[in-house]
Formats: sequence, C-alpha cells, structure tokens
Amino acid sequence: MNAPVKIETQPWRMSAAEASALILARKMSVEELTRSCLARIAERDADVKAWAWLDPDRAVRKARELDKVLIHAGPKSRLHGIPFGVKDMIDTAEMPTTNNSPIYAENQPSHDANVVRIMKAHGAFVLGKTDTVEFAAGGRKALTRNPHDFARTPGGSSSGSGAAVGDYQVPIAFGTQTGGSHIRPASFNGCYGIKPTHNTISWSGARHLSPTLDTLGWYGRSVDDLIMVAEAVRVWGIAELAPVSVAGLKVGFARTSNWVKAEPATVDAMERARSLLAAAGAIVTDLELPAPFSGLNDAQRVVMNGEGRVQFLPDYLQNYELLHEDFRKKVENAEGFTPAQLLAAWDLAAACRPVFDGLFGPDLDVILTPSSCGEAPFNPSETTGDAVMNSMWTLLHVPTVNIPGHTGPNGLPVGVTLAGPRLGDARLLAISKAVAPVIDPLAA
Repeated sequence: MNAPVKIETQPWRMSAAEASALILARKMSVEELTRSCLARIAERDADVKAWAWLDPDRAVRKARELDKVLIHAGPKSRLHGIPFGVKDMIDTAEMPTTNNSPIYAENQPSHDANVVRIMKAHGAFVLGKTDTVEFAAGGRKALTRNPHDFARTPGGSSSGSGAAVGDYQVPIAFGTQTGGSHIRPASFNGCYGIKPTHNTISWSGARHLSPTLDTLGWYGRSVDDLIMVAEAVRVWGIAELAPVSVAGLKVGFARTSNWVKAEPATVDAMERARSLLAAAGAIVTDLELPAPFSGLNDAQRVVMNGEGRVQFLPDYLQNYELLHEDFRKKVENAEGFTPAQLLAAWDLAAACRPVFDGLFGPDLDVILTPSSCGEAPFNPSETTGDAVMNSMWTLLHVPTVNIPGHTGPNGLPVGVTLAGPRLGDARLLAISKAVAPVIDPLAA
C-alpha cells in the first residue's frame, strides 16, 4: 500500500490553484482542506470577525460529499472541492443573506445567486457568508477587522471577503464594487482581486445599489486563483488565454487626477512597481488621461446616489424605522442631486469609455495605477477608507486587478492596480500573471 503523501505546508496556507492540484491528484482530500480552513478560522475569527454566518459541521459534511463525488464520478472542474466565501448581500439558498441590516436579519433566500450556482456547478462549495457594510452601500459597518492590524479597517464594503482571503481563512471569496468596495479591500488585506468588466458576470441574486456601477468580483491568493474563477464564469476570451512576457510590455503609469490623495505608502508602491517592471524589461511611460476624465469621480458619486434612491424606496416605505439614516437620505435625495446632473454624469461616462478603450493598442498594453490612498486607516467602526482611487474605473466599466507585494511604513499591505479596456479581462489576467512575480515577492 502506498504511503500517504506528506503535505509540505498547512492546507489553509495554499492558494486555490495549489490546493486544486493536490485534490485532483488525490494527494489531499477536500475534507483535509476544509478542516484546515476551519481550524484557521477558529484560531483567528474572534479577532478578525470576517464571517457573518458559518456552520463548521455543515462544511465538513459538504466536503465529504465532494470527496465521494471525486472518487466515484471524477472532478467537475479545477474548482472541485474548493471552499469559497460569499459576501452577505449575495443570495445563498442554504444560508441566510442578511445584508447586515436588521430588516433582513432572518432573511433566508429560496434561490442561490447566479454566481453561486455557477461555482457549485463546478464543484466548489460555499464555506460561509462574509460580513459586509450594510447593503454594501453605507449604514452599519461590518464587524470585520484588518487581519494585519486589528485596530485598522479591512476596507469596505467587501470587508469580510477581503479579510478572509487575506488572512488565509478561505482561498476564494466573492465581493462587489460600486465605488471601490472590492479593489480597496484587496489592497488593504494583501490579496489578489479582480473587478471584471461591468455586466459580464450575472448580478442576479445580489442586492443592487446602482445598476450602472454594481459589479461582482472575486478574491484569491494568486492570479491563477482569479483565472480559475474566470474560467468558471466564462470571461470573454479566457479559453484562449495566451502567456505574456514582461519584457517589452508597454505599461502606462497613470497617476490620474486623484494623485493628490496618494499617501507616501501608495507613492512608494507605485514607484517600486515602476522600477521593478522596468528592470524586468517592461517599457513604462507616464500616461496622462484626457481632461474630461478628471470629472469621473464626481460623476460616479452622482450616479451612485441618483440610482440608489430608487433601490431603497421599498424598504423606506415598508421598514422606515429599521432603515439606516444613510438610506433614508438617499431616498429623500438629501444632497439635492438633479436630473440634469444625473444625465450629465451618464453622458460623461458614456463619452469617456470608448476614448479609454482606444488608448490600448501598439503603444499601450496595460495601465498601472493606485489601488488605494495608502495603508488601511484606523478606526474600522468609523471608516472603511477612501474609494477615490477606484471610483473612476468602476464608472468606466473597465476590468481592474489588484496586485499585492508592497508594504507601507507600518508593515501593512499596499497594492497597485492593473487596468485594461472593456472586455479585455482575459488579456488583463494574462498580463497580471506575468507581472505578479515581478511585484509580489510571494509570487516569485
């Protein structure tokens, strides 16, 4: 009888891609991976508080069932047996979806969100629900703390998902972005994250704030993890993913009009990335976006609030006393946004999108830009940080990937963003896979 294969590292430390390779080779069971993740959560959750709902016994039962399927029917995909977290405003039929709101404290959806259904069809399973800012939009903060410093925020609104992956509690988790709710937590927690092209991943089953902006994304511990999920959701062009060389890669160094808010940690992260890429043979040049792009952050705010007043009207009418003041103000249009402002914001975004796409070609492969203003700020019960570095990209509908690797003066993660044109997600992931070992020491 063959001796059991020795696993050289704790399974909870593995990326989804590393764990998948062992599971498919029958060198590690789904149950081993799951129990290891649960042990990590048990050790850390009292401080990090990433999870809004978790049933360890249920998770082990599910893992055992997937081990049986693997033995008797074979793997459903590379995601077979991989546990993942789900932001608690994305519906799950087997677990509550509370939106971190007292209105939905007992809410049990009857159906999974489409993205959850897709992951299950590929053999992955929901480990639990991760905490979120209320409705992923404002109001109550998540209980989650930054795993690198419990006195700091993990970012919002995908607080629990970013922290759970960044703290090695689960290899993959889903988040959402309306302003900077997905990429900023990736930066603060030191994990990989992708916000794909808007409306290329089904939003069905997730709570809307702004249909023009709301975008589902996912976190992982490597670019390969992001690619595995991209394959499952059938990102355009992912089946033809071709390798990219850093040598000769044309990188646009985009400070954008938001650079005035870049803290020294982000300035250092950007300059470090520039130097490392140039040393690896990339051609890095300064890129100044056209003047109208400086108005995109303000336009994003108008769109978010202009569309948000419609989304919260039902709860305003039926659950006024339980609805947080933030959302009452949205419905009441307390800031006085006008139809003319909303039209102008929509039109500015529509005009800028093809201009941005047109920047890419023989002279530009990818844009390098900040993921956050700097290190995660203190007082997580009061702030989730500033989305200023992300909002314009969300409104432009373009794909962005956070690449970790830099640490600020307090030893906290500070990521950088790679951005590409709309529907260029597969190419962006290929570039990210090439760039990651250059920027991130853990990927080297």
